[in-house]
Amino acid sequence: MQNRITQLFGIQYPIIQAGMVWASGWRLASAVSNSGGLGLLGAGSMYPEVLQEHIEKCKKATDKPFGVNVPMLYPDIDRLMQIIVDSGVKIVFTSAGNPKTWTSFLKEKGITVVHVVSSVKFALKAQEAGVDAIVAEGFEAGGHNGRDETTTMVLIPSVKEKISVPLIAAGGIATGRAMLAAMVLGADGVQVGSRFVASPEASSHQLFKQRVVDAKEGDTHLTLKELAPVRLLKNKFYQDVQAAYAKGASVEELKTLLGRARAKKGMFEGDMEEGELEIGQVSGLIHEITPAAEIVQNLMSEFNLAKKEAEDL
Repeated sequence: MQNRITQLFGIQYPIIQAGMVWASGWRLASAVSNSGGLGLLGAGSMYPEVLQEHIEKCKKATDKPFGVNVPMLYPDIDRLMQIIVDSGVKIVFTSAGNPKTWTSFLKEKGITVVHVVSSVKFALKAQEAGVDAIVAEGFEAGGHNGRDETTTMVLIPSVKEKISVPLIAAGGIATGRAMLAAMVLGADGVQVGSRFVASPEASSHQLFKQRVVDAKEGDTHLTLKELAPVRLLKNKFYQDVQAAYAKGASVEELKTLLGRARAKKGMFEGDMEEGELEIGQVSGLIHEITPAAEIVQNLMSEFNLAKKEAEDL
């Protein structure tokens, strides 16, 4: 299946595994890349030396292309970027910041740069900054999210209408049918996050993976918008946040409640009550923990079947 995304990254299928904090280590990234997609290391939850280790292990585990996702709010981003350059990584996805800050630096080093956005406004800014492709992520997505709360179904055609660089759809995509829908709306490929969390290769805790599988429609909610909007599974921590809102908590009080390492406590260490459990709405459609290679093959099989069914209508 050749198109602008497969050609840009040198991959078999236009499927990108999202670089998610506490889930996207070298095992997951290499498994997805070996299966024909593009695996991404999630640098947002890695110290520089840990990222270095994951890059080296990923290189040993796959001879296929893989990349690194870097949230630009990362406090030690200069070190991360230098490690990426020195390690010879050729694909970087940036998010949560101004694409102008690092795009030129990376492209001068021969690196393909993709930026994640949640609106047409930021898609245009990313294209102006010189990125090679754009991920447009609807607010169905898990983790930190855009403030506009634009759904994937509205966002993808809106962005497609305004940009010329390749477009990757994200947010609420866990099946081949959703992949086909995204591409009919104008995407050249898809970025899949939550579905890959529920895989043996994901570095997140087994208890978190099981909670994702057990989740049903309505079990996630976008909250903490005064800090940085984040979609969470409902648990004790989530209820504590809601109670704080009911009492009229200030931004500082919300920051205190959130504290430090709350996401690590939940998704990586397995505290299902006090931890922050970031996952997308599509968790309600995920019913089992499945190997990453099987997820990729299922996506493509469902995509091809849905495409054929649509053509037969």
